Amino acid sequence: MTEAVRQIVGVVSTYDPGADVALIERCFDFAADRHAGQRRRSGEPYVVHPVGVARIISDLRLDVPSVCAGLLHDCVEDTSATAEDIGRLFGQEIQFLVEGVTKLGQIPWTTREERQAENFRKMLLAMARDIRVILIKLADRVDNMRTLQYMSRDKQERISSETLEIYAPLANRLGIQWMKIELEDLAFRYVEPQAYADLLAKMTETAEAREAYIAEVVAKLKAVLEEAEIPAQVSGRAKHLWSIFQKIRKTGRDVEQIHDVIAFRVIVDSVRDCYGTLGIVHSNWTPIPGRFKDFIALPKPNLYQSLHTTVIGPRSDRMEVQIRTQEMHRIADQGIAAHWRYKEKIPIGAADGQAFAWLRQLMEWQRDLKDPTEFIETVKIDLFQDEVFVFTPKGDVKALPKGSTPIDFAYAIHSKVGDSCSGARINGLIVPLRYVLKNGDTIDILTSPNQKPSKDWLKFVATSRAKTKIRHFIRTEQRERSRQMGHDLLARELRKRGFGLATMERDGRVDEAATRLHVGEAEDLLVAVGYGRLTVEQAANAIAPGIDLDSANGVSGAPTPPETPLPGLRRVAKRAVGGIRVQGEADILVKFAKCCSPVPGDPIIGFISRGHGVVIHAPDCERAMALDPARRLEVSWDDESKTLRPVTVEVHADDRPGLLALLSRAFTEGGVNISQAKCRTSEDGKAVNTFQVAVTHVDQLKNVIRTIQSIEGVVSAARR
Repeated sequence: MTEAVRQIVGVVSTYDPGADVALIERCFDFAADRHAGQRRRSGEPYVVHPVGVARIISDLRLDVPSVCAGLLHDCVEDTSATAEDIGRLFGQEIQFLVEGVTKLGQIPWTTREERQAENFRKMLLAMARDIRVILIKLADRVDNMRTLQYMSRDKQERISSETLEIYAPLANRLGIQWMKIELEDLAFRYVEPQAYADLLAKMTETAEAREAYIAEVVAKLKAVLEEAEIPAQVSGRAKHLWSIFQKIRKTGRDVEQIHDVIAFRVIVDSVRDCYGTLGIVHSNWTPIPGRFKDFIALPKPNLYQSLHTTVIGPRSDRMEVQIRTQEMHRIADQGIAAHWRYKEKIPIGAADGQAFAWLRQLMEWQRDLKDPTEFIETVKIDLFQDEVFVFTPKGDVKALPKGSTPIDFAYAIHSKVGDSCSGARINGLIVPLRYVLKNGDTIDILTSPNQKPSKDWLKFVATSRAKTKIRHFIRTEQRERSRQMGHDLLARELRKRGFGLATMERDGRVDEAATRLHVGEAEDLLVAVGYGRLTVEQAANAIAPGIDLDSANGVSGAPTPPETPLPGLRRVAKRAVGGIRVQGEADILVKFAKCCSPVPGDPIIGFISRGHGVVIHAPDCERAMALDPARRLEVSWDDESKTLRPVTVEVHADDRPGLLALLSRAFTEGGVNISQAKCRTSEDGKAVNTFQVAVTHVDQLKNVIRTIQSIEGVVSAARR
């Protein structure tokens, strides 16, 4: 047994004196034996990784089966061991956890968005069955991120992007703050390497002065709290790099102009002392209006509780002070891992207040959203949002994402209330439906039986729930209109042939035709005709008697679907139109949506339109989300085509002589042509340069952006 495993056993024994440490040791011996001879990219023995994962799990203070699953989590995937071997040797509980993590480890994040989304569904289902599965997976991601320097540049960028999009927000939602911070900073290093290096250098340069300032404030805080006879632990630290970078990018300022980069934490014995400490802080330093947040009275959905205030501290610098009890600090650090229910094996569906409300909401979405791309975009949106706390007329608190409107609130109450929302009264006054909710608002929703959700609502609602329900209503209406259109067209065509559609439906001929044409049931056939997926002639031929479908299709035996994969869509010359293949076909008329303008290499989806062939969208495009998945088609870029696609690049930089020439040279050297440029400067000496360019592939665009980011004076460069 290695020293690292002894440390793990020692940590587990401190929080669980009765732990079966022999089981941990046996699991390590098994993992070491099965991974024998395997090496990591760093050259270390592979078993170092599962030991590292188990150490993180022990730091989360999880139970022995979780630690064992961490040691064994790669055995089924990377060695000759089977899940049954794990169960036979170490028990069914450990087998279940290892199988859950193994499935999550097989998520092919680099493949099509649809498959990525479907696997993310599986991850959520695993979370719902046992929250330990996702905690082990997060520990696995942390250990992998710590050794990412040994990977290729492409893998570093891809894995770091996944981490920022999914895993860090998940850690935040589960309340594990240290893990969120570490994942974000590790990913920052590879996603924005130049910005990371510059910010790290600047923070290192100012470290000595910052430490002196922290010591001064900590001493002052301790003195005033001792005088008030409030026992407390006081500490200070710089905010983490990704947080500072986000603030720099949002405000366009340099790090020297970001004043509140330091946060102080005061840990006291009781809630009463929390509020007493707040009063002392405010009496010694001037509080900044609007910057006080009470997460004790209104806890975050991830269980986080604390008081936050920002004041003008010594030397007139802004500083943030967080005040909490020891128990609140433990939960802030460990999050859902500190929760007691997993120890009692109570399913997540059990009544558990709002601690698991977010996860229950995700489970509802995964049932309601049939389109996998929309599902994952919905989850990503929800992962990143901050909360605003509002009240029902009865005084109940509702937490909604920042930017929410009365419609979001109405759908949070009930989908029927949202569908019929005609107005809102906020704090007694009638407000427009676009009104942005503020902390403390009391909301009374006005409804009307004649009101229906509008497509315009999608432009200003903020919650995933509201967007999902509105889109569902709109799609249902679209489907019904298409069904009616298909019904009318088909009835007219059959009448010409001397048949009645109603008779054919009663005789089951329409159902038979739908099965024969592989479109589903009778109603699906009518919808397909209305949308244009099937021509009315093809549908009528399949329904009307006297038509030899086998001969028509040129096949003997069982009938086959029409030879043309996309009936009703106009074909053009035998080449990939716009560099796009539609269901493998290169000669289908396509049009690129102006709302999202995807470029070669981007994930794309296609939708049948009336009169424009297939319209190409990016998967996360808002307009695409509002379209019916029934109209969606498989599309892909044609690798042989070198189509130029327009894209906008926005560069924020210091306004200095020669900068525009350097930017132009970066585009030219990258083989990218500038079709239009717009440059403006702000009063604080910053320049915002917007370039319209044409590229042949997203990798070409990424290389140019990296070059621009390396230019002295450039704060940020990004595709818009």
